[in-house]
Amino acid sequence: MQLEFGYGNGVQTVELPQENLLGVLHAAPIEHERRGTDAVSWALAHPIGSAPLHQLARPGQRITIVTSDITRPLPSYQILPGVLDELYRAGVRPEDITVVLALGSHRRHTPEEVIRLVGRECYETVRCVDSDAADCIHLGDTAHGTPVDITRAVAEADFRICLGNIEFHYFAGYSGGTKAIMPGVSTPLAIQANHRLMVSPLACAGRLDGNPVREDLEEAAAICGVDFIVNVVLDEHKQIVYAMAGDVTLAHRAGCAYLDRMYRCPIPEKADIVLVSQGGAPKDANLYQTQKALDNAKHAVKDGGTIILIGACPEGLGSKTFSDWLLAAPTAHSMVERISHDFQLGGHKAAAIAMVLERASIDLVSEMDDDFVRRIFLEPKPSAQAALDAAFRKYGPSATVLAMPHGGSTLPYLHT
Repeated sequence: MQLEFGYGNGVQTVELPQENLLGVLHAAPIEHERRGTDAVSWALAHPIGSAPLHQLARPGQRITIVTSDITRPLPSYQILPGVLDELYRAGVRPEDITVVLALGSHRRHTPEEVIRLVGRECYETVRCVDSDAADCIHLGDTAHGTPVDITRAVAEADFRICLGNIEFHYFAGYSGGTKAIMPGVSTPLAIQANHRLMVSPLACAGRLDGNPVREDLEEAAAICGVDFIVNVVLDEHKQIVYAMAGDVTLAHRAGCAYLDRMYRCPIPEKADIVLVSQGGAPKDANLYQTQKALDNAKHAVKDGGTIILIGACPEGLGSKTFSDWLLAAPTAHSMVERISHDFQLGGHKAAAIAMVLERASIDLVSEMDDDFVRRIFLEPKPSAQAALDAAFRKYGPSATVLAMPHGGSTLPYLHT
């Protein structure tokens, strides 16, 4: 049979026997009851584990709404109007409301970008600011020793609302929820302290219980305090298909369960060979972005198997720190050792690739030079078909195959 994988602005095609294919992983075809602002309005009217927002907020309180920066797909401009209406209904004045864009470790926004993120009416009605890692208040430390250093506009608020979108996160389990606080409005030192916990095998996509990264960031948010959240789930077109509001933990978990229904894919067994793509441009512009598909694919491959990563990567590696780590490492394993004591954003994705290499081989189909690909511990292949043929020679004609055409979104799990 024939399979297609997005590759840049084109496709890579492979032929393989039907009997070798364990499955092709796609998002589940769910009929969503509500979309866009209708979903947000319904969530605000039916909060989970909480009274409605207009019953919680009080006139005279300093209200801070934390939302995502421009590197995230969250359509804040579709969520904020409903949240602001709830606050006005409670008697809160616009001058007592601050919207904080959670930068994490990212750059500051231009005024035009802020308007695009929050909407012009919000921008002209309430105070909108970037988080400031240089102006933080220390609120305590978690059990793991992570400093809870929170940007002043959030730390000094009387009432905190967090917005976010929920998707699989390769070491925090899921995005959304308390990630708006940690790493969203924290310091680089705090982010590094939390993220170095990623070396635990329990720090993986789709896992909440026992995940040290998730537990640590939720403890940090509890020290800070979060009074209400509004989170959404987006489809592959980045449109809102589900929203939930209310308690910081219970509402978030409801969103995670909905995401699971959409994108968590059962597999009968792990495969000898996994073919995976981000789906083409713009998601495979560089290896830094394409790594997300690789990290999901690791859940589908047998120990000692091969992942065939299909991503054009016309921009190369895509991050200076990521590149520095990969090119300076004497061995792949050295990056796993390094991340536990020298966490650096960008380096963490290099270490994540190295962690996959501890269990499986990675063949890369890309536009990058072959010798360069070998320098970063991957095996270059001229095409997906050539890589698949080589893998069949390695594992034999009865080798099993799983295909993940949209690997950044679909998360495999063993269905027993």
